[in-house]
Amino acid sequence: MKKLLVTGGAGFIGANFVHYWMNKYQADKVVVLDALTYAGNIANLDCVKDEANFTFIRGDICDQPLIEKILQEHDIDTLIHFAAESHVDRSITGPDAFIETNIIGTYSLLKAAKKVWLDGAFNGGKVVEGHRFHHVSTDEVYGTLSPTEPPFKEDTAYAPNSPYSASKAASDHLVRAYHHTYGLNVTTSNCSNNYGPFHFPEKLIPLVITNILHDKALPIYGDGQQIRDWLYVEDHAYGIDLVLQNGRIGENYNIGGNNEWANIDIVKTISKLVEQEFEKDSELAKRFPTAKAAISKNTELLITYVKDRPGHDRRYAIDASKTNHELGYVPKESFDTGIGKTVQWYLNNEVWWKSVMDGSYQTWIASQYE
Repeated sequence: MKKLLVTGGAGFIGANFVHYWMNKYQADKVVVLDALTYAGNIANLDCVKDEANFTFIRGDICDQPLIEKILQEHDIDTLIHFAAESHVDRSITGPDAFIETNIIGTYSLLKAAKKVWLDGAFNGGKVVEGHRFHHVSTDEVYGTLSPTEPPFKEDTAYAPNSPYSASKAASDHLVRAYHHTYGLNVTTSNCSNNYGPFHFPEKLIPLVITNILHDKALPIYGDGQQIRDWLYVEDHAYGIDLVLQNGRIGENYNIGGNNEWANIDIVKTISKLVEQEFEKDSELAKRFPTAKAAISKNTELLITYVKDRPGHDRRYAIDASKTNHELGYVPKESFDTGIGKTVQWYLNNEVWWKSVMDGSYQTWIASQYE
């Protein structure tokens, strides 16, 4: 039985990981730590919040004494670190939060883990055997690729181009240093672009779905030919599971979806899927009357090209062959199946995304935790 601390577990990827883990490993204890900033939503954990083996703690990963207390009192042996500021656009306009959370926050977690697990501060000076610090990172630390270059491998040189990716690169290096310098048992995974349930509506895929439902413009940066490798979020959780079970200590593992798509093609694909869903289900037009006009005239007409963002990387692509060969990782979802599930989830969970878009989820959080 493992005792997990999941940082950022009320966010998009973290919450999906918690659902995956608690469904598969029902005897394990899971503690979620989340600051519930704008991208953290306690509603993402509704389906597990009443489970006896689940605990939620609102707190900041920069609060080292709090981390130490959690590691000690809950006898944590495995820390999975998702908590991060992750939206590139926000890192351009306000990089300070990215430096604070992604670098200082990760550093605070590492210091706490070393103190509790290695220095034996709360264990009579004894090292906690079998501990693991798993750090969740991104393919963006590797920089950008041309259309003809091979995908990123684990030994690709780091070349981050945005404040977000630079902050994640720094955190990756800190995790590596704590292994090589102090002997902390660490692993790191670098993933490609995630999508799926609970994805915050500012990101491309949920933004396109919800904008169609509101008959609003579908903004495309530049020429729309930026290419990303898309990974269904549950496949990401599965990949991390394999790393935790059998990954070599001190190693990095790439987790990708084998799904390279240009942004403009993503938008057009989602447009067609939403139209098809409305054709199949007449009730959708009643539930989403604002979408009726857009769908009747072809949703692709909503596409609007806007000025490209500064430093926009042209292409990301993950080579996950190491993770495949060593751990047996193969994505279970194709993009067709994954995007179909995602569109269905947003059509079926209007209450969730409307509460995010109108901010009412934050009002509820404030009433419960402040």
